[in-house]
Amino acid sequence: MIMVILTGLLLIIVPIAFNITFFLLQRTFEYPDILRQPTEAILRRFKEGGPSLRRLWYAFTFSAILFIPVPIMVQQVFEPDAPWFLVIGTVIGVLAGVFQVLGLIRWPFLVPSLADIYTNSSSSQATRDSAAVTFMAFHRYAGVAIGEHLGYLFTSLWTILLCFAIIQTGIVSPLIGWLGIIPAVGILAGVLEEAGFKTAGAINAISYILWSVWLVSFGIVLLLR
Repeated sequence: MIMVILTGLLLIIVPIAFNITFFLLQRTFEYPDILRQPTEAILRRFKEGGPSLRRLWYAFTFSAILFIPVPIMVQQVFEPDAPWFLVIGTVIGVLAGVFQVLGLIRWPFLVPSLADIYTNSSSSQATRDSAAVTFMAFHRYAGVAIGEHLGYLFTSLWTILLCFAIIQTGIVSPLIGWLGIIPAVGILAGVLEEAGFKTAGAINAISYILWSVWLVSFGIVLLLR
């Protein structure tokens, strides 16, 4: 019973914390739209944000860290009747959280140093160019490849497997399972953005909001069952 309560609470807290910090980053840093601007503009804007922006990025990253135990706890709620594929899904879900953290953690720890170097009046042009190249390398590898591409893929797969487990076991209403598949597929569409599908980004963003609502709903249903 305690595990059910803790799991339900975490399913509610994590998406709310994630979306609040994301909204604040949108207002204070124009994230993620600012990523379409030149590196110079991004680093200078980050520097202007000061310590408060860095703390906000830390909070955003921490909300992703909080997600990592969620798949493990959810599986425990299904025990001893957890389907075999949910065990695989748990591993996938944990990796989804890890990928999200790896994609975000550069912002509170690496980017501040790069912004300081780039905006320092004593830095040479070669030094600024090196900082810009480093930023873009981590953005493409840690941000796009790991945080977004793998993060989207594994988050979607975990959600779909969890939904199938809900439908199969009836631990809560099967309707919860069917409804969760919709945002999961939308999140998966995000991996197509790099292939040139311009609407994939918008579909992914909307789906993440729906997915957050679904997680909160699942948490509430667990607490009330």
